[in-house]
Amino acid sequence: MIIALYPGSFDPVTKGHLDIACRAARLFDRLIIGVYDTPEKKLMFSTAERVALFSEATRTLPNVEIRPFSGLLISFARELKVDTVVRGLRVSNDFEFEFDMAMLNRKLAPELELICFMASPEYQFLSASMMKEVARLGGDITAFVPANVVKAIKSKVAAER
Repeated sequence: MIIALYPGSFDPVTKGHLDIACRAARLFDRLIIGVYDTPEKKLMFSTAERVALFSEATRTLPNVEIRPFSGLLISFARELKVDTVVRGLRVSNDFEFEFDMAMLNRKLAPELELICFMASPEYQFLSASMMKEVARLGGDITAFVPANVVKAIKSKVAAER
């Protein structure tokens, strides 16, 4: 059985994230989506909320599990006995960041393999931070995030006002 880990902060999960998860779930026997607990960014959603939002968005994918994690990715991968990490690439900046992370992880955990999925063309420009900004400014994000996320973001934005 081949198990892969798809880590990220997913604040919030976008249709781009969901696209990568669906494509990876088709290739691997099991896909664990790791929601990073403490990224160095201003979060809109708590870890529990991000796990719940991604869980709801992937409820039709029987081989996908969503789990929170903190600390080093390689430690989480070893804890799960996973040797494949999945990441999505949108633009050249993503490649540079992912390349650096892959080289560092290769030094720290040579047993880990990285598989990068190119973003589907309709999602190449999407970022979670852009979705939060558009929502806060009153824009329509329904084409870019799952329906459950639209509802959650609208609730958060209303509470901020």
